[in-house]
Amino acid sequence: MKFGCSERGQAIVEFAMLLPVLVLLIVGIFEFALVWNSRNTVLFASRDGSMIAAEGGSLTGTDCVVLKRIESDVVSPSTALRIQSVTIYWSDRNGDEIGANHNVYTRSGSTSCDYPDGSTITVPYTLTTAGYLESARCSVLAGCGGSHTTVDTIGVRVTYQHFWATSFVRFAGNSVTFTEATITRAEPQL
Repeated sequence: MKFGCSERGQAIVEFAMLLPVLVLLIVGIFEFALVWNSRNTVLFASRDGSMIAAEGGSLTGTDCVVLKRIESDVVSPSTALRIQSVTIYWSDRNGDEIGANHNVYTRSGSTSCDYPDGSTITVPYTLTTAGYLESARCSVLAGCGGSHTTVDTIGVRVTYQHFWATSFVRFAGNSVTFTEATITRAEPQL
């Protein structure tokens, strides 16, 4: 037997050197999957919200229905508790907000909407900026006067804060905040 030529234990040493890299890769894939899932969930919620806002048009209480739907669309592993704000805005065809025409709802307090049939919807949001009230929205093909020359395109923007599940990514902060928006043309009325 020659000294210094034994290869016993070589595989264990190589595995020990590669193990941290392998664990970091697996955790990175796991964290990326959770963020991607949250992003897709929030995108679906904004899409659903903009369709409801477009269907509701200028009907009183449309925003409460939109907020309630967004709340129900954000499901596990995401949670509606991490929604920072929801903005309902008048949009051009490119998705850009027109002027300061937006309602910003932050997830705090509560807002209630009463409907003609006697029902009430209460959502855990507070209106912090009121620049695009339901009564100001245009859903009439001939236009509603002023700068509303035709049917409005309504956008819904949801801002969400995702917290990391593991501590490996926390060198970049405790969370990542992202925003997803969708626009839909209001359902025209003759």
